[in-house]
Amino acid sequence: MAGTGAHPATPPASPLARAERFIWLTARVLEQRRFAYHFLGGGSEAVETALSAYLNDDGGYGHALEPDLRGPVSQPLHTAHALRILDSIGRCGGLRAERICRYLTEVSTPEGALPAVHPSQCRYPSAPFIPVVDHPPSELLATGPVVGLLHRNQVWHAWLFRATDFCWAAVDALDKSHPYEIHAAVAFLDGAPDRSRAEAAADRLGRLAREQRLVALDPKRLGDYPVAPGYAPGEHHFAYDYARTPESLARRWFTDKEMADALDHLAGRQRDDGGWPITWREWAPSTSLESRPIVTIEALRSLRAHGRAIG
Repeated sequence: MAGTGAHPATPPASPLARAERFIWLTARVLEQRRFAYHFLGGGSEAVETALSAYLNDDGGYGHALEPDLRGPVSQPLHTAHALRILDSIGRCGGLRAERICRYLTEVSTPEGALPAVHPSQCRYPSAPFIPVVDHPPSELLATGPVVGLLHRNQVWHAWLFRATDFCWAAVDALDKSHPYEIHAAVAFLDGAPDRSRAEAAADRLGRLAREQRLVALDPKRLGDYPVAPGYAPGEHHFAYDYARTPESLARRWFTDKEMADALDHLAGRQRDDGGWPITWREWAPSTSLESRPIVTIEALRSLRAHGRAIG
């Protein structure tokens, strides 16, 4: 005879288990491979094979690798995204880096730095907040993360000399900024070879970010923090956006309580479907769908890097 006792309650799924279901339901093959690498013991070669689908003959990356830029053409923002992926799997060097640096040399401005968007994008759709112009200026937003990653991986190439000089000048000149530009500056400083200069510059930027309220220090009082001009409503940036890992120079900007509050907020943003939301402006259905798995992977990586249990 069947028992009449109550069945034990099913334990709640961990953040990782919920995210895994979301990834298999929604993600591109690249993000599936990345998730498997970071959380399921998958191999790095499978990630690089998936990433190679976005590689063009010119050595840059395209094909909407960065979802807010559509079309096949190589772009600096796509290539920076590819470098972050290669760095995360320990494959940011050798012939890969040489090929990428050749592309960066070809698309650089007269200053030897990178534009946010190369004019070749004009034939294809792109987010309205990423303007495409005929003669784009050099941007720390595009150049800083690339230079920082290449230095951190001990890549040496002629392109890096002028690009590094540009980044130092741009960082030193920052007096009024916005969150994404500060992110780019931190990415540069975290990899810059001159560590004492990088630490001093990071300390100044941390004071600037706090004074200009570019970081929402209390997630429960978001009304106290303005959203930067041109950003989406509610597009706030938190301590974990600047200090993705405890090793980042930006971690020094925040007290333990401020970081803990930010991580609590990040953990609480996981949606019922298992994924994390994007915070920037949604302008096409596909861009949101493709971006959410990327954001989900990065949220899990940040939580784990800062010692949070994810399952």
